[in-house]
Amino acid sequence: MSRSRDRAVRESCPAPPLARARPRGSESPELLLQKASRARTPATRAKYAKRGLAHPDGVDLDTRALLLRQLYLSQMEGRRFREALESAVLAVATGVMPDVARQDAARACLGLGDHRRAVEHLRIATRVCPASRRAFHLWTLGSSLYLAGSHRPAIGALERAVRWGTRDKPLYRAQLALARLELGEDSVFEELRELRDALESVPCGQGYGQFVLGEITFHLGETDASLRYLDNFVRRSTTGRIALQVALEAEVSRAQELITKIVAGED
Repeated sequence: MSRSRDRAVRESCPAPPLARARPRGSESPELLLQKASRARTPATRAKYAKRGLAHPDGVDLDTRALLLRQLYLSQMEGRRFREALESAVLAVATGVMPDVARQDAARACLGLGDHRRAVEHLRIATRVCPASRRAFHLWTLGSSLYLAGSHRPAIGALERAVRWGTRDKPLYRAQLALARLELGEDSVFEELRELRDALESVPCGQGYGQFVLGEITFHLGETDASLRYLDNFVRRSTTGRIALQVALEAEVSRAQELITKIVAGED
């Protein structure tokens, strides 16, 4: 009787479902984002970013924006600037960190040689950014206009950057002076030594600051110092990430032009 009862119990209770292999796409978008951000090659970064964006369970807006940025970075690293611009525009549409997405779009436009559209994105970034990043965006806009030869609008943007600036204000003040000098305000020349000393003594005098110091010392006739600053800037700016190299192409070109003048003995 016990065997019959056991058999009846087994037949009345459904067997547990067989364990199924975890489908490949079951990794969460957040995990795929982590994998994309840690990827060592552009192809791997793009693979995980695309897999996260196509997740069957959907992706929340924050994660979508971050996945799009990883895809953007992989495309910039591959110099696929048109695709990178498309990814940046999609990131803008999420409404997550729109100023960062606008900066990314501007870099892609620069890669395409479209300076006008790059400036448009940078102008919008100055309006949609949080107050803590406004000085940076205004400075980026101002420096882009300055290098394009649009000195008067560059001065307007850089003046606002100085007003909003805190830690990096010496950099903004120095580049504002250079823009005024290019516009013919010779009285600014008297400020260059003080601006150079201020910029040399702060962290923002490194990196991009080397370019600005190179220009200032060039105008001061300090050719050895100018060569040192400009060489440092060119070397650093041509060995980093492609996105940054693209963003700094105008500065690198200007630095190389000044180096050529110094070596040739021109004033």
